[in-house]
Amino acid sequence: MRSAISAIKLFQPEGPLRNAAGIFLLTALFYFVGAELRLVEALFLFWALNGVMAGVFARYAYLNRLHYYATSYVAMLMYDAVTTSWGIASLVINLSNMVFIVTVALLVLRDKRRMEKPDPLNALRLFNYCLMAALLCALLCALLGALGSVGIDNHTFWPLFADWFGEQFSTGVLIVPCMLTVRMPVRQITLHLERLLPIVALIISVAASVVIGGAGSLAFPLPALIWCAVRYSLPATCLLTFVTGAAEIILVANSIINIAVATPLSTPMMFSARLGIATMAICPVMVSVSVAAINSLIRQVSLRADYDFLTHVYSRSGLYEALKQEESHRFSRFLTVMLLDIDYFKSINDNYGHECGDRVLAVFAQQVQQVVGEDGLVARMGGEEFAVVVNTGDAQHGFELAERIRVTIANHPFIWRQQTLFLTVSIGLGSGKSEFWQLTEVFNRLMAEADDYLYRSKKAGRNCTRARLPDEQIVVTTETET
Repeated sequence: MRSAISAIKLFQPEGPLRNAAGIFLLTALFYFVGAELRLVEALFLFWALNGVMAGVFARYAYLNRLHYYATSYVAMLMYDAVTTSWGIASLVINLSNMVFIVTVALLVLRDKRRMEKPDPLNALRLFNYCLMAALLCALLCALLGALGSVGIDNHTFWPLFADWFGEQFSTGVLIVPCMLTVRMPVRQITLHLERLLPIVALIISVAASVVIGGAGSLAFPLPALIWCAVRYSLPATCLLTFVTGAAEIILVANSIINIAVATPLSTPMMFSARLGIATMAICPVMVSVSVAAINSLIRQVSLRADYDFLTHVYSRSGLYEALKQEESHRFSRFLTVMLLDIDYFKSINDNYGHECGDRVLAVFAQQVQQVVGEDGLVARMGGEEFAVVVNTGDAQHGFELAERIRVTIANHPFIWRQQTLFLTVSIGLGSGKSEFWQLTEVFNRLMAEADDYLYRSKKAGRNCTRARLPDEQIVVTTETET
C-alpha cells in the first residue's frame, strides 16, 4: 500500500500538462480552504495557499517557469470570479499572493544552486525569506488598498499592512518548512508510549495556554516543540510545529486564548500574536536542523571508526559494534571465529616496500570478503591479522570455509609493478554455540581459542588450518609454501 502511494507523483519534469493541472488544482483547493477561514472582507484567518505553493515551486525547480506561475495566478482569479464580486481588487490581491510565492521560491532555489550539497532546510534563511516576501506582499496590497484602488476603503495604511504582513509571514514560516521536508515514510512507523511523550507534552502545553491565557501563553508550547525537535525527524518536527502554530492562531482569533492587548500602532491583537507564533515556530525547526546535522556528522565519524580505511573491512571496534547489532536478532546460532595471519608479511614490506604491503593487505581483505560473502563479518584486527565471524551451523562447515579461504589466497597472484607475488595464510578456528544475549561474550571466548590454534598453525609450518572439531582435531596442511 505504501509503495503504491509513494509511486504517485503529482509533478514530473516531462509532463507539462500534468504539472499545469496539478498547480491549478492545488491552487484552487487551498484557495477554497483559506476562503472558508475568512476573517473579515479581504483578510483571512489562515491563508495557507501562499506557503503551500511557495513550497511546491521551491521543491520542484523545473516548475519555476512563467507559464506555471501564470497557471497559479489564473486559478486564483477564476476562483474569485466565481465566488466573489471583488473585480479589479482580485487582480491586485492575487498579484500580491504571487509576489510572496515567487519571492520565497526563487530565494530558496538560489540557495540550492549555490550550495555544493544543499541542505533540506536552512531554517534561519527561510525565516528571512518569508519575512522579505511578506513585507513585499503586504506593502503592495496595503498601499494600493489605502489609496482606494482595490475597493477596500475602511482601512488605513498601517492596520491593513499589519494584518496582511502578520498573516503572510506567520503562515509562511509555519507551512514552507513542511512543504520542503515532507516525504513518505521509508519504513513502517511503530508507536511506543515513550516516543509519544513529547506529543503528549505538546498537547498539555497548548491546553495550558487556553486555561492560563495572556500574551505569555503563546510561548508555552515552545519547550515541548524543542523536545519534539530532539526526539523526532526534521519533517515530523516541521509538521508538529505547523499544527501547533495554526492551532494557536485559530484559538487566539476565536478568543479561546485571550491575549487582548493594545499595540503602539493600534493594530489588531492578531498582528502581535502572529508575529510571536512565527518567531516561536522557527526555534524548534532550527533545533531540528542542528540535531540532524549533528547526527549526520556522528554517523560519518562512526563510519570511519567502524571500518578500516586501508582494507575497507570492519575495524576491531567496528566488529564489536556489528556483533552488538546482531544481538538484536533474537535467535541462537553456531559461530565459527577465524583468525587469519598472512605468512611472512614482514618480508614483503622489507623487500618491496610498505606501499606494496598496503596493496597486499587491501587485495587480501577483498579476496577473503568475496569468499565469505554476506554470510559473515570480516575485520582487520591489526597489522596483517584478520578475523572472520560466520554463522556456519556446525564446526565442520566452518572448517571447510576456512579451507576455501586458505586455498583462494594461495592460488591468487598478487601483481606489483610487473612482479607476481604468491601469498599463504595461517588460520586458527574457534567454534561454539551462542545465544543472542551472549554473542559478544562467546565471540571473545572463541577468539581466544582461535588465537591458540593460529599459534599452532604457525608452529606447524604455516599455510595450514587448525581447529578443534567434535571428534578430533583436524589439521590440513598444504603442499609446499610458495
